[in-house]
Amino acid sequence: ESSPHLPAPKDVMIYSYNFRSLLRWSPVKVDRGSVLYTVHFKTGAFNQWDEMNCTRITQTECSFPWSLKERRWTVVLRVRAELGQVTSDWVETDPFVAERNTTIGPPKVNSVTVSSDSLLISVTPPFGSEVGDFLQYHVSYWENATSTTKKETEMSNTLFKIRNLKELTLYCFRIRIELMTHSDLQLLGLQSVPECYRTTIS
Repeated sequence: ESSPHLPAPKDVMIYSYNFRSLLRWSPVKVDRGSVLYTVHFKTGAFNQWDEMNCTRITQTECSFPWSLKERRWTVVLRVRAELGQVTSDWVETDPFVAERNTTIGPPKVNSVTVSSDSLLISVTPPFGSEVGDFLQYHVSYWENATSTTKKETEMSNTLFKIRNLKELTLYCFRIRIELMTHSDLQLLGLQSVPECYRTTIS
C-alpha cells in the first residue's frame, strides 16, 4: 500500500532584519498526528545540503545559525514536512545574500540636545558594523508649521547637528541609514518615526 502523500510547506520565505535572518513557512494541516519540519541549508561555495539546528521541529520557523552569519555568502535553504515515516517534497528558497537582502531598521535616537538655533542628535546604528562598512545617516527635517518643505542633510557620525534653525520653533526630523559595504553595495534602511523638538530662545 503506497503511503499517502504529505503536502509540502507553503509560503516559504526568508525574513531578514538588521542581518538577523530566519526562515518561515505556513503550517501543513493534516487530519491526525502532528507534523514536524526539517530545514537544510547550502552555501554558494559548497553545493551540498547540511542540517541546520532545525531537524524534526514543531515550529514553523527556523533562525539562521551563527555559522551562517557571513553577510556576503549566498545561502539557499530548504524545508520539508514529516509525519511518522512519510515526508513531503522539499521546498527551496531563492538564493539569499544578507548584504543585499536584509532590511535595515532605523537608527536608535539616544538623545537630542536643543539650543536656540540647532538640534544636537546622538544615534546608535541598529546593527554591529563590520570592517569595511561605511554608514551614512540621512536626516530629513522640517518646521512643523510648514511641513511641506523638508530639508535633507547627510552625516557619517553618530553625533551630529542640525544647524541654522529658527528660535522658539518646533522642528521634526526623521533619520534613515545607508550602508555602503566594501563590495560597493548600498542598502538604504527604513526611516525612523518623526521626533519633534522646540528650539529655545537665545
